[in-house]
Amino acid sequence: MIIPCIDLMDGKIVQLIQGRDKALEVNDPDVMLDRFWGFPEIQVIDLDAALGRGSNDHLVRYLASRATCRIGGGVRSTERAQALLKQGAAKVIVGTSAFTKSDINQPFLATLDPARTVIALDSKGGRIVVRGWQEATAFTAEEVLQRLEPYCSGFLCTYVDKEGMMQGTDLAWFRRLRAATTLEITAAGGITTLDEVKALLEMDVRAALGMAIYTDRLKLADLRPLL
Repeated sequence: MIIPCIDLMDGKIVQLIQGRDKALEVNDPDVMLDRFWGFPEIQVIDLDAALGRGSNDHLVRYLASRATCRIGGGVRSTERAQALLKQGAAKVIVGTSAFTKSDINQPFLATLDPARTVIALDSKGGRIVVRGWQEATAFTAEEVLQRLEPYCSGFLCTYVDKEGMMQGTDLAWFRRLRAATTLEITAAGGITTLDEVKALLEMDVRAALGMAIYTDRLKLADLRPLL
């Protein structure tokens, strides 16, 4: 599966480089919904909620009413996860709150519906990073995948080192992750070429695409035959 990504900030759709520098801003969500018509699922991340400075719930509700969306950003409580589901999320993405400083956050994860939960494993320099990629944990994605399986339906694995840079991704890392779990894996971060997308699909890994499709490095016309 190929999953287009929509990030929300200040009531707009944006794309950031390395989670910091804004490279794109779109005011009208219908522009993106029309562009991504026919894709089975869209990934929506509320960056304001993730950063703890408000939310874009009105946009989340609108997008979820028009397309099948997996939605994340600021899911730090059971109530927030349930609120996103009520707003129309098909699945909720949980990142920072899935972990404590030294372990996985089993008490919190146990309160969620595994069938509708995706756990984000954002990795930089080989370690899982949290809190907007600013804080590194003590463990790698490979070390915690199997322990997290009871709490989710799959994983969103972002190769943060190349996120938004369009310099290619680490296919070998995704192969290792694929070998470590039987659950769904979605790859993100640096995916730039059609060959990379095909390689991920061949290893039964989904591809979440952002900057490359917004800049037409990857053309939707070339991706649609792979859906």
